Amino acid sequence: MSRSLPDVTRATNEEHDRIARRGPGALVARASQWWSRRQGHAPPAAEDTRTPLDPARSTLWRMRTTVRDEPGSLAALCTSLARHRVDILSLQTHPLADGTVDEFLLRAPQELPAAALARAATDAGGSDTWTERADAHDLVDAPTRILGLATRTALDAAELPLALRQLLGRCTIRSLPAAAAARDGAPAGFEETAMRLRTPEGGVIAVERPYLPFTPTEFARARALVELDARLGPRVPRHQDVLTLPEGNEITVRRAHPADLAAARALHERCSQRTLRLRYHGPVGDADRYLDHLLSPRYGRTLAARTASGRIVALGHLLWDGDETELALLVEDDWQRRGVGSELLRRLVGLAREARCASVYAVTQASNTGMVAAMRGLDLPLDYQIEEGTLVITARLDAAPAPSRPPYEQAEQR
Repeated sequence: MSRSLPDVTRATNEEHDRIARRGPGALVARASQWWSRRQGHAPPAAEDTRTPLDPARSTLWRMRTTVRDEPGSLAALCTSLARHRVDILSLQTHPLADGTVDEFLLRAPQELPAAALARAATDAGGSDTWTERADAHDLVDAPTRILGLATRTALDAAELPLALRQLLGRCTIRSLPAAAAARDGAPAGFEETAMRLRTPEGGVIAVERPYLPFTPTEFARARALVELDARLGPRVPRHQDVLTLPEGNEITVRRAHPADLAAARALHERCSQRTLRLRYHGPVGDADRYLDHLLSPRYGRTLAARTASGRIVALGHLLWDGDETELALLVEDDWQRRGVGSELLRRLVGLAREARCASVYAVTQASNTGMVAAMRGLDLPLDYQIEEGTLVITARLDAAPAPSRPPYEQAEQR
C-alpha cells in the first residue's frame, strides 16, 4: 500500500531528526552518500580536447552559402564547420525569397583546403557555396566598413567606383555616360550577376560579378552609396603639393576637376601635333572632346601640374577601366624632359596603390621614349606587349608596399 504525501513528509522529517541527534558527523556522512548517488547517475563531465587554433598557422576565408530559411539550419552549418576546427569571426545574412545567403569570415587551419570548407557547408544543407581567400581588411565588421566607404565617397567623388568594388568584392565596374546609357536602354536594378545603378547626370554605373550572384541586400547598399554621391554633388579635394624640379623651378600638383576644362584646352593648344598624337593615339583634332571625360571624377583621378602663374603644363590621369587601371600623361612640349612627367607618374602610382589596385598599365607608342623611361623609373616589375606599333606597359604594384598618401590626399578637405 502506498503512503500519502503527509506520511512521507513525516517519515522524512523524523529521519532528518534522528540524523541530527547523532551530531554533525552524521550529517556530513549522509550528505556524502547523497552526493555519491547523485554523481553516479549523472553523465561524466565532458572534457574539451580541442587544441586552440593558432592564428599564425591559420588562413582567413570568406565563404558564402545558401541555406533553407528554417530553424536550426544555421546551427547545423556552424556545427559542421566546428568539426573542422573552423572559427567563425563574423556573419552576415542576406534574405532571399526562398532562403537565406549566409556570408562568413572564417579562420581555418592552414592545412584545410577550400574544398573541405565547401564540403562542410554542403554536408550541413548549404548550396551554391563559394569560398575565397580573405585578408586583414576583411576583419573590419560590416557596419564599420560601410561607414568608412561612405566617408571616402563623401570626401571625393572619384572614390565611388572604388567604394563599390570594395563593397561588392571582385567585380568589373564601368561608368557609362548619359548618351551611352540612353542607347543601351536597360533599366536600373539587378539580375543574377549584373547590376545597373543610375547616376544623377543620367548615366549608369554597370557592375558585373560573373562568379557570384548579387543579393537584394547588396543592391540596396550599392544604391545607397550612389544616392549619397548624388546628393553631395561634384567634389574634389583641393589640396596641393609643391614640387621643386631638378633645375630649381617650382610647380604645384593638385587634383584637377571639371572647372579646369578651359585651362586644359589651353594646354592642348600649346602642345605640338606629335605630342597630342602620342597621347591620344588618334586624330588630334578630336583631342578636346576627351577632356570632359578625363576631368570627371566619375571615371578616375586626374592630377594637374601648374606653374606659379597658374598655367597647367601637364596632366596625369588614373582611369578606372573595368577591373583594370590605366595611366596616361600629357606634358607640354616646353616642359618635357624636365622631370614633370615622372613626378606625376609616381604620384598616380601612389594613388593606385592606395586604391588597392594590383597593377596599372599605360598605352603608348614604341617611339615614345619619354613615357617608356618614366615607367622604367618607377622601379617596378614591368610587362611589355607590342602590336602594330602600339606598346602596352603593365606595372605590377603588389611587388612593393603602398606608400602613404600625398599631402593633398592626407589633409582634411576644406
